[in-house]
Amino acid sequence: VVRTADTENKVWWDNNKPMDQKSFDTLYADFIEHAQGKELFVQDLVGGADEANSLPTRVITEFAWHNLFIRNLLIRPERSALASFLPKMTIIDLPSFKADPARHGCRTETVIAVDLTRMIVLIGGTSYAGEMKKSVFTALNYLLPESKVMPMHCSANVGPAGDSAVFFGLSGTGKTTLSADPSRTLIGDDEHGWGADGIFNFEGGCYAKTIRLSAEAEPEIFATTQRFGTVLENVVLDENRVPDFDDGSLTENTRCAYPLHFIPNASATGKAGHPKNIIMLTADAFGVMPPIARMTPAQAMYHFLSGYTAKVAGTEKGVTEPEATFSTCFGAPFMPRHPSEYGNLLRELIAEHGVTCWLVNTGWTGGAYGTGRRMPIKATRALLTAALDGSLNKAEFRVDPSFGFEVPVAVHDVDTAILDPRSTWDDKAGYDAQAAKLVGMFIDNFAKFEPHVDGAVKDAAPKAA
Repeated sequence: VVRTADTENKVWWDNNKPMDQKSFDTLYADFIEHAQGKELFVQDLVGGADEANSLPTRVITEFAWHNLFIRNLLIRPERSALASFLPKMTIIDLPSFKADPARHGCRTETVIAVDLTRMIVLIGGTSYAGEMKKSVFTALNYLLPESKVMPMHCSANVGPAGDSAVFFGLSGTGKTTLSADPSRTLIGDDEHGWGADGIFNFEGGCYAKTIRLSAEAEPEIFATTQRFGTVLENVVLDENRVPDFDDGSLTENTRCAYPLHFIPNASATGKAGHPKNIIMLTADAFGVMPPIARMTPAQAMYHFLSGYTAKVAGTEKGVTEPEATFSTCFGAPFMPRHPSEYGNLLRELIAEHGVTCWLVNTGWTGGAYGTGRRMPIKATRALLTAALDGSLNKAEFRVDPSFGFEVPVAVHDVDTAILDPRSTWDDKAGYDAQAAKLVGMFIDNFAKFEPHVDGAVKDAAPKAA
């Protein structure tokens, strides 16, 4: 990120690497020179379905497939609007350009440089198409809070009665899977804004993981991979040029990019009213968190700033210790401003619109990873349905002794035993020790945010029993 007079006091420099203006200008000149004589592909597209808060973006790429990718991912203006299209941001993506760290003030030959003052993004030395999409998200995350619009790394859907829901969650927590609900309309699967008129998608497409994708488990996403115009990235083809979604030999990060209208029940407008429910997803591999809990606005801000999930250790034998991951705002790499700016904005919006906030654990029950089992998706779906239709609010709740949030005692169609994580463990002392350990990790991680939050949020911290 280019350090200018404008960005100096707005960007969270602990999380964003600075580049000086002179280095960026040199890089920009070298990019333009490198592009001379090349056949380039240009798309004029828009980030943000809400016209008042959109970012018209011109994307110039060296690769044709990159151009198709970003056309699938962003919002495509009407052909009649292109004659008067005025880009506010320009992205230049040249994978064959290799940066010189000494000359360009960067760390490697691969460079993603963002000038948030002049709104220019330069991507070089990488063929990963996702960098273009992430650049638009980063720019919107920088610009929108000044208009009191909350940018969110989340999926969103809306029910038949117009009740929208927002799903926050890191990779692997079930964000895409759980928001794809046949009884509700999908607004988007990854990036949204929340402003004066409600929520809106930043994108016009989806970028779904395809590793071990099957027609049985995820029929809608699988169907898009068989359609003309979908871009498959890092996917291995067999000798008959048929995609093998089980082959992770190149990378586990195999993906498909397709326009949103390839999904049968996707929203045509990309917009909905203010959310009635916010779901924060975590895959707790320690087996401590309940499958669902209701949070106060202060607890919601605490868990939003924490951004907790747990990664399961490698598959080697004997490695059974899960690893806690904290990614603030459920998307630290894309947040140019200080997390407390986003947290405070979220809390204000939750209070203003009376939103109910839930923490949903799609991780382990009956023990930690290695001894317990994965939370049954059927139970998670039943709990989500009850939360979204309002019936769960009428249930009886108990207060969790470690985390202080409210946990339902009984829910229709759900095995009561799994609602109390401690009761699912054979070794109760083991549960208590694991819970105390996780509470300690939360407290250690949150120390850096303490100076930026008020007493109510500090009091929302979990307590060691």
